[in-house]
Amino acid sequence: MNKLTSPRVIETLLKKYDLHFNKRFGQNFLTDENIVQKIVRAADIGEADLVLEIGPGIGTMTQALSESAGKIVTVEIDKKLIPVLHETLNDCDNVTIVQGDILKTNVKEILGEDLLTMPLKIVANLPYYITTPIIMGFLESDLPIESMTFLIQKEVGERLCGVPSTKSYGSLSIVAQFYADISIDFEVPAHVFMPKPKVDSIVVTLKKLTKPKIVLENKDLFLAVVKASFLNRRKTLINGLTMNTPFDKEVLLEVLEACEISPGIRGEALTGADFGRIANALSQRVDQSVRSTDNY
Repeated sequence: MNKLTSPRVIETLLKKYDLHFNKRFGQNFLTDENIVQKIVRAADIGEADLVLEIGPGIGTMTQALSESAGKIVTVEIDKKLIPVLHETLNDCDNVTIVQGDILKTNVKEILGEDLLTMPLKIVANLPYYITTPIIMGFLESDLPIESMTFLIQKEVGERLCGVPSTKSYGSLSIVAQFYADISIDFEVPAHVFMPKPKVDSIVVTLKKLTKPKIVLENKDLFLAVVKASFLNRRKTLINGLTMNTPFDKEVLLEVLEACEISPGIRGEALTGADFGRIANALSQRVDQSVRSTDNY
């Protein structure tokens, strides 16, 4: 089995199937076997695991995963790459190739009954343009995901792991960390890809929480408060909430005072737990308002 990290092998396959790198699908193939193996190790794949791989490309990481996993279902959006995958993965008996857009694919259907008996782990070299929708989609799903290991744009990885009062911290940090424990595994330089992207990448692992760290009375309200606080990043917390939520400023000031949070602080200085307290206090105000109205 030829190592698909070889530029010569990649070029041969592209020529054989008359293919070109598709910018629309964000195709950048890995050319470093050590990086591929490090990703598999970071994902902690074992023979009992069911792996969902997104965007296999020519099957570079799929080959490596197949040596460790019990079963792999790999989803590729580019129809032109399906014949290539059937060739490169011909010897991988534990791999099922699915053509489709992962954002539109019924994942439970393609994983089948194995989802009930095997630990599910997701691994992907994600295209930059759909990184956030894919990650958030899986975090918010009811799939029994044990872990997700992604090779993504470095900036996005740093935002996922962002901490308060740092440049990388924002609404994505708070919401992602609401659903999962997230860690950075290692950085990946641009020169190990073909074609070479304009930015460096990073490998992150997300371990989905069985129970969120923050107890919320209204998750949608929590998400709305977080988003409102970062829409105008340089605004104070009170101004951001007043501009971007339906609550009166007086109510917001009372809630912040009750939560012992300064209205003049910026959202980037607050933790997810702080936003949870604000959202829960606002939720109680809404409930009180409804009960008061019901009395008439």
